[in-house]
Amino acid sequence: FFLDVPNDSVMERLTLRQTDPITGERYHMLYNPPQSTETKDRICQHPNDTEDAVRQRLSQYHAYVEEIADYYTEGQHVNADQDPHTVFECIESMVVNPLPKHYP
Repeated sequence: FFLDVPNDSVMERLTLRQTDPITGERYHMLYNPPQSTETKDRICQHPNDTEDAVRQRLSQYHAYVEEIADYYTEGQHVNADQDPHTVFECIESMVVNPLPKHYP
């Protein structure tokens, strides 16, 4: 499966992630921010989630994605810029009811 997500959404999802080093609880500053001031003061960002690090990984991905897609010819594309439940259902339906193969 190829999970298709626009670069802007990838940046938003990754660069706004934070973790509480004491509890291990993960937060997203837009969708699931910490509620207490104490937690807000101690959360931290993983070094792989900085804007520069994410941009570099996206650049590497885009450099090779066409070759990967050429290799996995039966790969299915999924619009992953949706809520996780919808993405899961889409993938599940492709596994349970795969599209028929066209033979030459």
